[in-house]
Amino acid sequence: MTYPTYFEAFDIKQLLTDYPIGEAFTARYASMSRDELFSIQDAQFRRLMVRGWQVPFYQRLWGARGIEPGDIRGLEDITKLPVYDKSDLMQSIADYPPYGDFHGMSAPTTRAPTIFHTTSGTTGRPQTLMFGPKGREVGNLLVGRMYRWMGLDSEDVVQSVYGHGMINGGHYIREAVTHFTNSVFLSAGTGIETRSAKQVELMADFGVTALVGFVDYIRKLAGTAEEMGLFDTINIKMIIGHLGTEDRASTEAAWHGAKAYDWYGVGDTGSIAGEGPDRDGMYVWEDAQYLELLDVDSGQPVAPGATGDMVVTCLYKDDIAPCIRFNTHDITHELGGRGAIAFKRIAGFKGRSDNMVKLRGINVFPHAIGAIIENRSDLTGEYICHVRRDAAQKDHMIVTLESRGGTEPQALADLLRRGLGVEVEVALVGPGETAKLTEIDTRQKPLRLIDERGV
Repeated sequence: MTYPTYFEAFDIKQLLTDYPIGEAFTARYASMSRDELFSIQDAQFRRLMVRGWQVPFYQRLWGARGIEPGDIRGLEDITKLPVYDKSDLMQSIADYPPYGDFHGMSAPTTRAPTIFHTTSGTTGRPQTLMFGPKGREVGNLLVGRMYRWMGLDSEDVVQSVYGHGMINGGHYIREAVTHFTNSVFLSAGTGIETRSAKQVELMADFGVTALVGFVDYIRKLAGTAEEMGLFDTINIKMIIGHLGTEDRASTEAAWHGAKAYDWYGVGDTGSIAGEGPDRDGMYVWEDAQYLELLDVDSGQPVAPGATGDMVVTCLYKDDIAPCIRFNTHDITHELGGRGAIAFKRIAGFKGRSDNMVKLRGINVFPHAIGAIIENRSDLTGEYICHVRRDAAQKDHMIVTLESRGGTEPQALADLLRRGLGVEVEVALVGPGETAKLTEIDTRQKPLRLIDERGV
């Protein structure tokens, strides 16, 4: 029996030519026009569509709309294709267990190696994630390239607090750093995999200079370092996480001035966007990803500067599990003007449209609360929202916040009302008392909303 090994399944030299890193990356895209960039995207999209028509999932999805291969001539026709989301993938798995029919794998004796992981299950049952060698390595490269552009170099020691096990995140971050940077990598994992005290000891013992992971837990580790009196022996220079608008200042303060960098991606797509050294918005990796912002209700493209769902097409992922118009249900808006390179910029993650709560006609995103309460010395920044429905079928949101003392509940309720545009109730607890509900010590992404309406 003969079949290709992992590194025989793609041409690494061609991959590095198509998706440059380091100085070659900035040199190529510093002066490129939008027309030139669109031409690169269009060529990839045409190849991707050939692959998409070979996959039963897309045959069913597109065929149900009466779409035939000749209807999609290039990227300019992409809006003719329907979007899909996680619910469609989960239905595919239910109908065609155990992997679904969206991966496009061939018979085991002839296919290239396939990487299998799952999502963290933040919004429900974990979803299967499958990657072919080329798709996996381009995804790794986008992260490694981003880290290097942010300033990571061969002298850095990186500690990752992303989870491992079946979850994809920790594994592909490890691959990104080890394959596409020269930094030393410590795969510490979450607080369950390596307890917080040991995490801090690792930083001190091995000269860690960069922390990567979800910043909620990274901030918690700063408190552990303070308690253990180890800040004199720790020298964290940069933190690369997933920042809400409220997270940068508090995270940098917690780590005594280390610079925090933001990036965005989901399991199905890999890295979609990230900050550059200017930290002026997140650059969409447009040589590999095509990002649309669509209105949450109508599904139509939003006006310039307006907020919409991020719908992503992975232009490079033409081997296993092609990703064509995947609705992440994460919302953001595009920034105006041109940055350091030709790629467009987005503001970053602003919340989830499928985690949105409509209160008295107002759309409320629980994630926005963090920005409203940022930099308050009387609060820890941790919170959890409960939504309940009373006997009169009226919905209420109770926001529970951790207070260090001296907080006036009514003043805080007024602050939230002004920031959210609707009245909510406020409950105060002591530091650390939301941890059981948010599951910050055990989850990659802490819970911020508990919906008790039974709907």
